[in-house]
Amino acid sequence: METSSAGGAPHRPDPAGGAPHRLDPAGGCPHADNARLLALGAVAPVELPGGVEGMAVLGHEALREFLQHPEVAKDVRHFAALQEGRIEPGWPLLTFATVRGMTTADGEDHRRLRSLVARVFTPRRVEALRPRVVELTDALLDDLAAAAEAGAGVADLRRHFALPLPMSVIGELLGVEAEFRDRLHKLSNAVTGTDIEPEAVLAANRELVGVLGEIAAAKTARPGDDLTSALIAARDEGGDRLGQEELIGTLVLLIVAGHETTLNLITNAVRALCGHRDQLALVRAGEASWSDVVEETLRWDAPVSYFPFRYPVRDLVVDGTVIPAGTPVLAGYSAAGRDRAAHGPDADRFDVTRPTRPDTVRHLSLGHGAHFCLGSPLARLEATIALERLFTRFPDLELAAEEADLPRLPSFVGNTVHVLPVRPAPNGRPERAPRAGDLSGRLERATRG
Repeated sequence: METSSAGGAPHRPDPAGGAPHRLDPAGGCPHADNARLLALGAVAPVELPGGVEGMAVLGHEALREFLQHPEVAKDVRHFAALQEGRIEPGWPLLTFATVRGMTTADGEDHRRLRSLVARVFTPRRVEALRPRVVELTDALLDDLAAAAEAGAGVADLRRHFALPLPMSVIGELLGVEAEFRDRLHKLSNAVTGTDIEPEAVLAANRELVGVLGEIAAAKTARPGDDLTSALIAARDEGGDRLGQEELIGTLVLLIVAGHETTLNLITNAVRALCGHRDQLALVRAGEASWSDVVEETLRWDAPVSYFPFRYPVRDLVVDGTVIPAGTPVLAGYSAAGRDRAAHGPDADRFDVTRPTRPDTVRHLSLGHGAHFCLGSPLARLEATIALERLFTRFPDLELAAEEADLPRLPSFVGNTVHVLPVRPAPNGRPERAPRAGDLSGRLERATRG
Protein backbone atom coordinates (compact mmCIF):
# COMPACT_ATOMS: atom_id res chain seq x y z
CA MET A 1 0.00 0.00 0.00
CA GLU A 2 1.12 3.52 -0.72
CA THR A 3 -0.25 7.01 -0.48
CA SER A 4 -1.12 8.96 -3.58
CA SER A 5 -2.40 12.43 -4.40
CA ALA A 6 -2.71 12.05 -8.14
CA GLY A 7 -4.06 9.70 -10.80
CA GLY A 8 -1.86 7.91 -13.29
CA ALA A 9 -1.47 4.15 -13.08
CA PRO A 10 -3.76 3.63 -10.07
CA HIS A 11 -7.33 2.88 -11.07
CA ARG A 12 -10.76 1.91 -9.87
CA PRO A 13 -12.00 -1.61 -10.61
CA ASP A 14 -14.95 -1.86 -13.00
CA PRO A 15 -17.09 -4.73 -11.62
CA ALA A 16 -20.41 -4.10 -13.36
CA GLY A 17 -20.17 -2.10 -16.53
CA GLY A 18 -18.93 1.02 -14.74
CA ALA A 19 -21.39 0.77 -11.84
CA PRO A 20 -20.20 0.07 -8.29
CA HIS A 21 -21.30 -3.15 -6.67
CA ARG A 22 -24.60 -2.54 -4.87
CA LEU A 23 -24.63 -4.02 -1.40
CA ASP A 24 -28.09 -5.51 -0.92
CA PRO A 25 -29.63 -4.01 2.24
CA ALA A 26 -31.55 -7.27 2.71
CA GLY A 27 -28.28 -9.14 3.12
CA GLY A 28 -27.94 -12.62 1.66
CA CYS A 29 -25.00 -14.99 1.36
CA PRO A 30 -21.98 -12.86 0.40
CA HIS A 31 -19.60 -15.48 -0.93
CA ALA A 32 -20.58 -15.58 -4.63
CA ASP A 33 -20.38 -11.79 -4.94
CA ASN A 34 -17.14 -11.74 -2.97
CA ALA A 35 -15.53 -14.26 -5.34
CA ARG A 36 -16.63 -12.26 -8.39
CA LEU A 37 -15.25 -9.03 -6.95
CA LEU A 38 -12.00 -10.62 -5.74
CA ALA A 39 -11.37 -11.93 -9.26
CA LEU A 40 -11.21 -8.27 -10.34
CA GLY A 41 -9.05 -6.97 -7.52
CA ALA A 42 -8.59 -6.55 -3.78
CA VAL A 43 -10.61 -3.31 -3.67
CA ALA A 44 -14.08 -2.61 -5.06
CA PRO A 45 -16.32 0.46 -5.26
CA VAL A 46 -19.64 -0.23 -3.56
CA GLU A 47 -23.00 1.47 -3.37
CA LEU A 48 -24.28 1.82 0.18
CA PRO A 49 -27.94 2.36 1.12
CA GLY A 50 -29.31 5.66 -0.11
CA GLY A 51 -26.93 5.68 -3.07
CA VAL A 52 -23.93 6.66 -0.90
CA GLU A 53 -20.63 5.88 -2.61
CA GLY A 54 -18.13 3.78 -0.68
CA MET A 55 -15.34 1.29 -1.12
CA ALA A 56 -14.68 -2.20 0.23
CA VAL A 57 -11.27 -3.73 0.83
CA LEU A 58 -11.68 -7.44 0.13
CA GLY A 59 -8.24 -9.02 -0.28
CA HIS A 60 -6.56 -10.48 2.79
CA GLU A 61 -3.18 -8.78 2.44
CA ALA A 62 -4.67 -5.48 1.29
CA LEU A 63 -7.10 -5.49 4.21
CA ARG A 64 -4.41 -6.33 6.73
CA GLU A 65 -2.33 -3.38 5.57
CA PHE A 66 -5.34 -1.07 5.34
CA LEU A 67 -6.51 -1.85 8.88
CA GLN A 68 -3.21 -0.70 10.34
CA HIS A 69 -2.37 2.12 7.93
CA PRO A 70 -1.44 5.33 9.80
CA GLU A 71 -3.39 7.52 7.35
CA VAL A 72 -6.67 5.67 7.77
CA ALA A 73 -9.00 7.11 10.42
CA LYS A 74 -12.12 6.05 12.30
CA ASP A 75 -13.29 9.49 13.46
CA VAL A 76 -16.50 10.58 11.71
CA ARG A 77 -15.10 14.05 11.01
CA HIS A 78 -13.21 12.38 8.12
CA PHE A 79 -16.45 11.06 6.54
CA ALA A 80 -16.72 13.54 3.65
CA ALA A 81 -20.33 12.86 2.61
CA LEU A 82 -21.58 13.24 6.18
CA GLN A 83 -19.64 16.43 6.81
CA GLU A 84 -20.98 17.86 3.55
CA GLY A 85 -24.59 17.16 4.60
CA ARG A 86 -25.21 14.41 2.04
CA ILE A 87 -26.27 11.75 4.59
CA GLU A 88 -29.90 11.80 5.67
CA PRO A 89 -31.01 11.32 9.31
CA GLY A 90 -32.12 7.74 9.76
CA TRP A 91 -29.49 6.38 7.36
CA PRO A 92 -29.20 2.71 8.44
CA LEU A 93 -25.42 2.81 8.85
CA LEU A 94 -25.27 6.11 10.72
CA THR A 95 -24.86 4.54 14.16
CA PHE A 96 -21.67 2.80 13.05
CA ALA A 97 -20.23 6.16 12.07
CA THR A 98 -21.42 8.40 14.89
CA VAL A 99 -21.56 6.33 18.09
CA ARG A 100 -19.06 7.75 20.58
CA GLY A 101 -16.58 5.11 21.66
CA MET A 102 -13.39 3.32 20.81
CA THR A 103 -14.69 2.13 17.41
CA THR A 104 -14.93 5.74 16.18
CA ALA A 105 -11.87 7.20 17.89
CA ASP A 106 -8.28 7.63 16.74
CA GLY A 107 -4.87 8.07 18.26
CA GLU A 108 -4.69 9.25 21.85
CA ASP A 109 -8.48 9.37 22.18
CA HIS A 110 -8.75 5.75 21.09
CA ARG A 111 -5.98 4.65 23.45
CA ARG A 112 -7.70 6.43 26.35
CA LEU A 113 -11.08 4.79 25.72
CA ARG A 114 -9.62 1.36 25.05
CA SER A 115 -7.45 1.58 28.16
CA LEU A 116 -10.47 2.30 30.37
CA VAL A 117 -12.28 -0.75 29.02
CA ALA A 118 -9.22 -3.00 28.98
CA ARG A 119 -8.58 -2.42 32.67
CA VAL A 120 -11.83 -4.12 33.60
CA PHE A 121 -12.15 -6.45 30.60
CA THR A 122 -9.00 -8.42 31.24
CA PRO A 123 -7.99 -11.97 30.21
CA ARG A 124 -8.11 -12.96 33.88
CA ARG A 125 -11.72 -11.76 34.15
CA VAL A 126 -12.60 -13.62 30.94
CA GLU A 127 -11.00 -16.86 32.11
CA ALA A 128 -12.79 -16.54 35.43
CA LEU A 129 -16.03 -16.73 33.45
CA ARG A 130 -15.27 -20.25 32.19
CA PRO A 131 -17.24 -22.15 34.89
CA ARG A 132 -20.22 -19.86 34.41
CA VAL A 133 -20.09 -20.28 30.61
CA VAL A 134 -20.08 -24.05 31.07
CA GLU A 135 -23.00 -23.83 33.49
CA LEU A 136 -25.02 -21.62 31.16
CA THR A 137 -24.20 -23.84 28.18
CA ASP A 138 -25.43 -26.99 29.89
CA ALA A 139 -28.64 -25.30 31.01
CA LEU A 140 -29.30 -24.05 27.49
CA LEU A 141 -28.70 -27.51 26.05
CA ASP A 142 -31.49 -28.70 28.34
CA ASP A 143 -33.66 -25.91 26.92
CA LEU A 144 -32.75 -26.95 23.36
CA ALA A 145 -33.72 -30.55 24.08
CA ALA A 146 -37.01 -29.43 25.60
CA ALA A 147 -37.76 -27.19 22.62
CA ALA A 148 -37.05 -30.09 20.25
CA GLU A 149 -39.30 -32.40 22.23
CA ALA A 150 -42.10 -29.83 22.04
CA GLY A 151 -41.43 -29.32 18.32
CA ALA A 152 -41.59 -32.95 17.16
CA GLY A 153 -37.82 -33.26 17.25
CA VAL A 154 -36.95 -29.88 15.69
CA ALA A 155 -35.80 -26.70 17.46
CA ASP A 156 -34.29 -23.38 16.42
CA LEU A 157 -30.70 -23.62 17.67
CA ARG A 158 -30.11 -19.91 17.13
CA ARG A 159 -33.04 -18.89 19.31
CA HIS A 160 -32.66 -21.47 22.06
CA PHE A 161 -28.87 -21.77 22.28
CA ALA A 162 -26.61 -19.56 20.13
CA LEU A 163 -28.33 -16.30 21.16
CA PRO A 164 -29.00 -16.68 24.89
CA LEU A 165 -25.49 -17.94 25.67
CA PRO A 166 -23.46 -14.84 24.68
CA MET A 167 -26.31 -12.50 25.63
CA SER A 168 -26.41 -13.98 29.13
CA VAL A 169 -22.63 -13.82 29.49
CA ILE A 170 -22.26 -10.20 28.38
CA GLY A 171 -25.38 -9.29 30.35
CA GLU A 172 -23.93 -10.73 33.55
CA LEU A 173 -20.53 -9.18 32.86
CA LEU A 174 -22.12 -5.75 32.42
CA GLY A 175 -24.57 -6.24 35.28
CA VAL A 176 -27.58 -5.95 32.94
CA GLU A 177 -30.64 -7.62 34.42
CA ALA A 178 -32.24 -10.47 32.48
CA GLU A 179 -35.41 -8.44 31.93
CA PHE A 180 -33.49 -6.04 29.65
CA ARG A 181 -31.63 -8.60 27.53
CA ASP A 182 -34.27 -9.60 24.99
CA ARG A 183 -35.10 -5.94 24.44
CA LEU A 184 -31.43 -5.06 23.98
CA HIS A 185 -30.97 -7.85 21.44
CA LYS A 186 -33.92 -6.63 19.37
CA LEU A 187 -32.63 -3.06 19.49
CA SER A 188 -29.15 -4.29 18.60
CA ASN A 189 -30.62 -6.04 15.54
CA ALA A 190 -32.34 -2.82 14.55
CA VAL A 191 -29.31 -0.53 14.81
CA THR A 192 -27.02 -3.00 12.98
CA GLY A 193 -29.53 -3.99 10.31
CA THR A 194 -29.21 -2.52 6.83
CA ASP A 195 -32.74 -3.29 5.63
CA ILE A 196 -34.62 -0.88 7.88
CA GLU A 197 -36.63 2.28 7.32
CA PRO A 198 -35.24 5.65 8.53
CA GLU A 199 -38.03 6.17 11.07
CA ALA A 200 -37.35 2.77 12.58
CA VAL A 201 -33.63 3.49 12.74
CA LEU A 202 -34.17 6.74 14.62
CA ALA A 203 -36.68 5.15 17.00
CA ALA A 204 -34.38 2.18 17.73
CA ASN A 205 -31.42 4.46 18.43
CA ARG A 206 -33.48 6.64 20.78
CA GLU A 207 -34.78 3.61 22.63
CA LEU A 208 -31.34 1.97 22.87
CA VAL A 209 -29.76 5.13 24.27
CA GLY A 210 -32.67 5.43 26.70
CA VAL A 211 -32.40 1.87 27.96
CA LEU A 212 -28.64 2.06 28.41
CA GLY A 213 -28.96 5.45 30.09
CA GLU A 214 -31.43 3.91 32.52
CA ILE A 215 -29.02 1.05 33.25
CA ALA A 216 -26.09 3.46 33.71
CA ALA A 217 -28.11 5.68 36.06
CA ALA A 218 -29.03 2.68 38.19
CA LYS A 219 -25.39 1.58 38.37
CA THR A 220 -24.26 5.10 39.26
CA ALA A 221 -26.71 5.16 42.16
CA ARG A 222 -26.03 1.56 43.25
CA PRO A 223 -22.66 0.34 41.96
CA GLY A 224 -22.09 -3.39 41.78
CA ASP A 225 -19.32 -5.86 40.97
CA ASP A 226 -19.81 -5.56 37.22
CA LEU A 227 -18.22 -3.99 34.18
CA THR A 228 -20.73 -1.14 33.86
CA SER A 229 -20.05 0.02 37.43
CA ALA A 230 -16.32 -0.30 36.82
CA LEU A 231 -16.55 1.78 33.65
CA ILE A 232 -18.46 4.48 35.49
CA ALA A 233 -15.81 4.56 38.22
CA ALA A 234 -12.72 4.06 36.02
CA ARG A 235 -10.37 6.96 35.44
CA ASP A 236 -7.48 7.29 33.01
CA GLU A 237 -3.99 8.41 33.97
CA GLY A 238 -5.05 12.05 33.82
CA GLY A 239 -7.94 11.46 36.19
CA ASP A 240 -10.63 11.69 33.51
CA ARG A 241 -13.71 9.51 33.49
CA LEU A 242 -15.80 8.49 30.52
CA GLY A 243 -18.21 11.24 29.54
CA GLN A 244 -21.89 10.28 29.45
CA GLU A 245 -21.95 10.06 25.67
CA GLU A 246 -18.76 7.99 25.65
CA LEU A 247 -20.13 5.73 28.39
CA ILE A 248 -23.34 5.04 26.45
CA GLY A 249 -21.35 4.54 23.24
CA THR A 250 -19.07 2.07 24.99
CA LEU A 251 -22.05 0.16 26.37
CA VAL A 252 -23.58 0.06 22.87
CA LEU A 253 -20.35 -1.44 21.55
CA LEU A 254 -20.07 -3.99 24.35
CA ILE A 255 -23.72 -5.06 24.09
CA VAL A 256 -23.74 -5.33 20.29
CA ALA A 257 -20.28 -6.78 19.71
CA GLY A 258 -20.46 -8.76 22.95
CA HIS A 259 -23.22 -11.02 21.70
CA GLU A 260 -23.92 -10.53 17.96
CA THR A 261 -20.50 -11.72 16.79
CA THR A 262 -20.51 -14.81 19.01
CA LEU A 263 -24.12 -15.58 18.11
CA ASN A 264 -23.22 -15.57 14.42
CA LEU A 265 -20.01 -17.50 15.04
CA ILE A 266 -21.75 -20.35 16.87
CA THR A 267 -24.54 -20.45 14.29
CA ASN A 268 -22.11 -20.55 11.36
CA ALA A 269 -19.91 -23.18 13.01
CA VAL A 270 -22.85 -25.53 13.60
CA ARG A 271 -23.94 -25.09 9.98
CA ALA A 272 -20.39 -25.78 8.79
CA LEU A 273 -19.95 -28.93 10.88
CA CYS A 274 -23.37 -30.32 9.96
CA GLY A 275 -22.55 -29.75 6.31
CA HIS A 276 -19.06 -31.25 6.60
CA ARG A 277 -19.41 -34.37 8.73
CA ASP A 278 -15.89 -35.45 7.75
CA GLN A 279 -14.50 -32.39 9.53
CA LEU A 280 -16.59 -33.12 12.61
CA ALA A 281 -15.17 -36.66 12.55
CA LEU A 282 -11.62 -35.28 12.54
CA VAL A 283 -12.35 -33.31 15.71
CA ARG A 284 -13.88 -36.32 17.40
CA ALA A 285 -10.85 -38.41 16.42
CA GLY A 286 -8.51 -35.87 18.04
CA GLU A 287 -6.98 -34.79 14.72
CA ALA A 288 -8.22 -31.24 15.23
CA SER A 289 -9.46 -29.26 18.20
CA TRP A 290 -12.63 -27.32 18.86
CA SER A 291 -10.46 -24.22 18.81
CA ASP A 292 -9.48 -25.18 15.24
CA VAL A 293 -13.19 -25.32 14.38
CA VAL A 294 -13.70 -21.82 15.75
CA GLU A 295 -10.74 -20.38 13.85
CA GLU A 296 -11.67 -22.07 10.58
CA THR A 297 -15.26 -20.86 10.91
CA LEU A 298 -14.01 -17.32 11.51
CA ARG A 299 -12.01 -17.59 8.28
CA TRP A 300 -14.45 -19.55 6.11
CA ASP A 301 -17.72 -17.92 7.11
CA ALA A 302 -16.88 -14.78 9.09
CA PRO A 303 -19.65 -13.64 11.48
CA VAL A 304 -19.26 -10.09 10.14
CA SER A 305 -19.19 -9.66 6.39
CA TYR A 306 -18.67 -5.93 5.73
CA PHE A 307 -17.82 -3.79 8.76
CA PRO A 308 -18.26 0.04 8.60
CA PHE A 309 -16.28 2.38 8.56
CA ARG A 310 -12.76 3.66 8.01
CA TYR A 311 -11.79 6.82 6.11
CA PRO A 312 -8.49 7.65 4.37
CA VAL A 313 -7.31 11.05 5.53
CA ARG A 314 -5.73 11.53 2.09
CA ASP A 315 -5.98 9.67 -1.20
CA LEU A 316 -4.55 6.18 -0.83
CA VAL A 317 -3.55 3.62 -3.42
CA VAL A 318 -4.50 0.14 -2.26
CA ASP A 319 -3.58 -2.76 -4.52
CA GLY A 320 -3.43 -0.38 -7.48
CA THR A 321 -6.76 1.30 -6.74
CA VAL A 322 -7.24 4.86 -5.53
CA ILE A 323 -9.44 5.27 -2.47
CA PRO A 324 -10.19 9.01 -2.28
CA ALA A 325 -9.80 10.83 1.01
CA GLY A 326 -12.99 10.87 3.06
CA THR A 327 -14.49 7.78 1.42
CA PRO A 328 -16.38 5.45 3.81
CA VAL A 329 -14.55 2.13 3.53
CA LEU A 330 -15.88 -1.25 4.57
CA ALA A 331 -13.65 -4.02 5.88
CA GLY A 332 -14.60 -7.07 3.80
CA TYR A 333 -13.94 -9.80 6.35
CA SER A 334 -15.96 -12.56 4.66
CA ALA A 335 -14.17 -11.90 1.37
CA ALA A 336 -10.70 -11.78 2.90
CA GLY A 337 -11.33 -15.12 4.58
CA ARG A 338 -11.73 -16.83 1.21
CA ASP A 339 -9.09 -14.90 -0.70
CA ARG A 340 -7.18 -17.52 -2.70
CA ALA A 341 -4.12 -15.32 -2.88
CA ALA A 342 -3.74 -15.69 0.89
CA HIS A 343 -5.40 -19.03 1.67
CA GLY A 344 -4.62 -21.07 -1.41
CA PRO A 345 -6.67 -22.47 -4.31
CA ASP A 346 -8.87 -24.41 -1.87
CA ALA A 347 -9.85 -21.31 0.15
CA ASP A 348 -13.54 -22.14 -0.41
CA ARG A 349 -13.12 -25.48 1.38
CA PHE A 350 -13.94 -25.80 5.09
CA ASP A 351 -10.89 -27.54 6.57
CA VAL A 352 -10.31 -27.62 10.33
CA THR A 353 -6.78 -28.95 9.78
CA ARG A 354 -5.81 -26.10 7.45
CA PRO A 355 -2.16 -25.15 7.96
CA THR A 356 -1.19 -21.51 8.31
CA ARG A 357 1.84 -19.73 6.94
CA PRO A 358 4.29 -18.62 9.64
CA ASP A 359 4.49 -15.11 8.15
CA THR A 360 0.80 -14.26 8.25
CA VAL A 361 -2.34 -14.45 10.34
CA ARG A 362 -4.94 -17.17 9.88
CA HIS A 363 -7.77 -14.71 9.32
CA LEU A 364 -8.75 -11.09 9.93
CA SER A 365 -12.32 -11.69 11.08
CA LEU A 366 -11.75 -10.17 14.52
CA GLY A 367 -9.89 -7.19 13.12
CA HIS A 368 -6.23 -6.27 13.01
CA GLY A 369 -4.05 -3.50 14.38
CA ALA A 370 -5.06 -0.96 17.01
CA HIS A 371 -8.77 -1.77 16.64
CA PHE A 372 -8.39 -5.55 17.03
CA CYS A 373 -11.48 -6.87 18.83
CA LEU A 374 -11.01 -6.42 22.57
CA GLY A 375 -13.61 -9.12 23.27
CA SER A 376 -12.00 -11.78 21.07
CA PRO A 377 -10.86 -13.96 24.02
CA LEU A 378 -14.43 -14.06 25.35
CA ALA A 379 -15.90 -14.85 21.92
CA ARG A 380 -13.43 -17.69 21.45
CA LEU A 381 -14.05 -19.04 24.95
CA GLU A 382 -17.82 -19.05 24.52
CA ALA A 383 -17.79 -20.57 21.04
CA THR A 384 -15.31 -23.31 21.93
CA ILE A 385 -17.24 -24.38 25.03
CA ALA A 386 -20.57 -24.15 23.21
CA LEU A 387 -19.53 -26.33 20.27
CA GLU A 388 -17.73 -28.98 22.33
CA ARG A 389 -20.61 -29.45 24.75
CA LEU A 390 -23.27 -29.23 22.04
CA PHE A 391 -21.81 -32.02 19.93
CA THR A 392 -20.89 -34.08 23.00
CA ARG A 393 -24.45 -33.89 24.27
CA PHE A 394 -26.02 -34.35 20.81
CA PRO A 395 -23.50 -36.26 18.65
CA ASP A 396 -26.09 -36.91 15.94
CA LEU A 397 -27.32 -33.32 15.72
CA GLU A 398 -28.26 -32.39 12.16
CA LEU A 399 -29.86 -29.54 10.27
CA ALA A 400 -33.61 -29.83 9.76
CA ALA A 401 -33.59 -27.74 6.57
CA GLU A 402 -31.50 -27.39 3.45
CA GLU A 403 -28.86 -24.67 3.68
CA ALA A 404 -30.36 -22.86 0.68
CA ASP A 405 -33.76 -22.68 2.42
CA LEU A 406 -32.52 -20.95 5.56
CA PRO A 407 -33.60 -17.27 5.77
CA ARG A 408 -30.63 -14.93 5.97
CA LEU A 409 -30.09 -12.13 8.46
CA PRO A 410 -31.38 -8.89 6.86
CA SER A 411 -28.01 -7.16 6.87
CA PHE A 412 -24.82 -7.04 4.82
CA VAL A 413 -22.91 -6.33 8.05
CA GLY A 414 -23.79 -9.49 9.93
CA ASN A 415 -23.20 -12.72 8.02
CA THR A 416 -25.40 -15.60 9.10
CA VAL A 417 -28.90 -17.05 8.94
CA HIS A 418 -31.90 -15.72 10.85
CA VAL A 419 -33.10 -19.12 12.04
CA LEU A 420 -31.34 -22.50 12.35
CA PRO A 421 -33.72 -25.47 12.74
CA VAL A 422 -31.92 -28.59 13.96
CA ARG A 423 -32.72 -32.09 15.11
CA PRO A 424 -30.68 -32.54 18.29
CA ALA A 425 -31.60 -36.25 18.63
CA PRO A 426 -30.97 -36.31 22.43
CA ASN A 427 -28.76 -39.17 23.60
CA GLY A 428 -28.42 -40.33 20.02
CA ARG A 429 -32.05 -41.51 19.82
CA PRO A 430 -33.70 -40.86 16.44
CA GLU A 431 -36.57 -38.40 16.57
CA ARG A 432 -39.85 -38.67 14.72
CA ALA A 433 -39.42 -37.60 11.10
CA PRO A 434 -41.39 -34.43 10.37
CA ARG A 435 -44.59 -34.77 8.40
CA ALA A 436 -44.82 -33.18 4.98
CA GLY A 437 -45.44 -29.46 5.38
CA ASP A 438 -44.14 -29.38 8.98
CA LEU A 439 -40.81 -27.74 8.17
CA SER A 440 -42.09 -24.65 6.40
CA GLY A 441 -44.51 -24.01 9.24
CA ARG A 442 -41.77 -24.37 11.86
CA LEU A 443 -39.48 -22.03 9.95
CA GLU A 444 -42.25 -19.44 9.76
CA ARG A 445 -43.05 -19.74 13.48
CA ALA A 446 -39.36 -19.62 14.44
CA THR A 447 -38.81 -16.52 12.31
CA ARG A 448 -41.79 -14.80 13.93
CA GLY A 449 -40.43 -15.75 17.34
